[in-house]
Amino acid sequence: MKILTVSDTVSPTIYHPSIAERYSDVDLVLACGDLPNYYLEFIVTLLNKPLYYVFGNHDDKVIRTEQGPKPIKPSGCINLDGRTVNHKGLLLAGLEGSMRYKSGDSPQYTDNEMWLKTLSLVPWLFWNRLQHGRYLDILVTHSPPYSIHDANDLCHTGFRSFLWLMKHFRPRYLIHGHVHLYGANPARQTLYESTLVINTYGHYVTEWKKL
Repeated sequence: MKILTVSDTVSPTIYHPSIAERYSDVDLVLACGDLPNYYLEFIVTLLNKPLYYVFGNHDDKVIRTEQGPKPIKPSGCINLDGRTVNHKGLLLAGLEGSMRYKSGDSPQYTDNEMWLKTLSLVPWLFWNRLQHGRYLDILVTHSPPYSIHDANDLCHTGFRSFLWLMKHFRPRYLIHGHVHLYGANPARQTLYESTLVINTYGHYVTEWKKL
């Protein structure tokens, strides 16, 4: 199974009429946040493949109207935040947002708030273990784990709860965005315990093989 992952910036090679030919072998799309809805809708329409997403800290989840706030979501795409999903035998879970660094409606969380979100997944991870013999295959996040691919400023500091989840529930991949890749040899992949942490800034293709 080939998985296209995207985050943070509109890639010209993806946002192009030839996407269906270039990525005809892709089976699944995972979006890690800070992307416009039109871009995700373009991808899911032209590739005609399932697309799961989490929101980033620059994404607006609601629009203010005279009737009150209304949710904003990309058409044809599936929000993975705070959920576990079995996609054709592939066990997915998602956690949106970044470290809280300012007020507002965009998805931001303190470290303690993200601990609560992470812990809310635990009953479903144990259910996966009972049903499928493993807890989780891929964790989709916007922010990186603490001390892996993160930065020194508060906004780009990773979450400690992700380290705990990787250590105890052993997903094969944690795929995140949020931290932009600059320089000649930026760190895109890091192994932590048994989990390969991938920064998918822009776009990236991962191949999933059953063990």
